[in-house]
Amino acid sequence: MFKEFKEFALKGNMLDLAVGIILGAGFGKIITSLVNDILMPPLGLLIGKVDFSNLFIDLSGKGFKSLTDAKAAGAATINYGLFINVLLDFMIVAFVIFLLIKQVNKLNRKKEESPAVPTTKECPFCFSQININASRCPNCTSEIK
Repeated sequence: MFKEFKEFALKGNMLDLAVGIILGAGFGKIITSLVNDILMPPLGLLIGKVDFSNLFIDLSGKGFKSLTDAKAAGAATINYGLFINVLLDFMIVAFVIFLLIKQVNKLNRKKEESPAVPTTKECPFCFSQININASRCPNCTSEIK
């Protein structure tokens, strides 16, 4: 049983999948940092000095000044600012994946569209297939021009 599991776990596809998941998780963290630390602060400044991570609706009605205060008090909140950040994360990741898939498909189409170079031709006399470089048919011995 251990031998079978070892063969399964060490197959190329399984290792490729594991590497892809690890790289994807790292890429996700980079995108999250890009959104939270680079894109949202200037966007919030342009909109009117708004901190998106601090946008929330207080369901308790106590009027907390920040999300941190509301969470510390255990108040129920709808954190729509954090949702906007996550939504932007998703949109960026989806767009990058779209561009990646588009390029892979473009490369695959080029491979498929490249016509195969013929290696044989038909003898005009006996209609058998012969090498494209042949000057004489090996079947009927006719001279090919």
